Amino acid sequence: MCLGIFFLVAPAQSQIVPRPITIAVLDFARAGMGKLAADRFAANLASTTSLSIVDRDLGHAAARGAGYAWSLNMSLSEARDLGAAIGCDFYFIGDAQTVRRSPSTGPAYFESYASIFLVSSRTGRLISWERPSFQGSKPEAAERLLLDQLTKADTQHHYLSELQQARESERHQREIAFERSTPVIEEGDDEGKTSESFRSPRPYRRLKPAYPDLAARADAEGTVDVLVDIDQTGEIGRVDVARWAGFGLDDAALDTVRQLHFFPATRDGIAIPIRVLLRYNFRRPVR
Repeated sequence: MCLGIFFLVAPAQSQIVPRPITIAVLDFARAGMGKLAADRFAANLASTTSLSIVDRDLGHAAARGAGYAWSLNMSLSEARDLGAAIGCDFYFIGDAQTVRRSPSTGPAYFESYASIFLVSSRTGRLISWERPSFQGSKPEAAERLLLDQLTKADTQHHYLSELQQARESERHQREIAFERSTPVIEEGDDEGKTSESFRSPRPYRRLKPAYPDLAARADAEGTVDVLVDIDQTGEIGRVDVARWAGFGLDDAALDTVRQLHFFPATRDGIAIPIRVLLRYNFRRPVR
């Protein structure tokens, strides 16, 4: 696990303008099951009058123009840029596949799954992620179960509720937004960055986030950045995810950050509050 610390100037605040919810659903893969699953999922959401769905072809063209390459691990600025290119309030990205599993005990089977990420275009935040998964003795059986789930009324109602809650939350909260021009003014190493007048905060001890079982089941890897306010006593205040990865990795990073205690940053020998970016690189454990 690799941890980096970066020091950032205060970011600009996002402005939320209330308007009807417009969403986009990008393919969950370039072809095959990923495209079919996204088609069925989008058609299910489009059947409600509460949402405005971006034309799928136009959404794909805009995403390609923005350089999107089916990543499920994005910084806030990358996610906002993608949403701005598409022109929507929220968008769904994901990954859907059917794979053959050969367990150590029992017969082989086929698993059909869809990783579904709901992202805010305004803030770049990962609103939610889910990974419905179904098994069958044949690939067609597993896929049929997954597609049935994606087209259920319960699925539509679930995501409609999440979208409405996210919109309401964004109306009442000032979200942290990173711009591409946000300068990195200091970069810390394991011993803490020092200069004649400045010394970076240093953790009393470094904690390694656990690799979640949810991520293990999905063979997921990713980088999670957490923006942290550290006061002049070295205690942690506000924490915000600045690069998300889903699959429980964000929660693992946040749980670890909230356990940290620091020697405070100092300038000219005087303790000062500071904002730092803690970076955690999650990799699949070697089996």
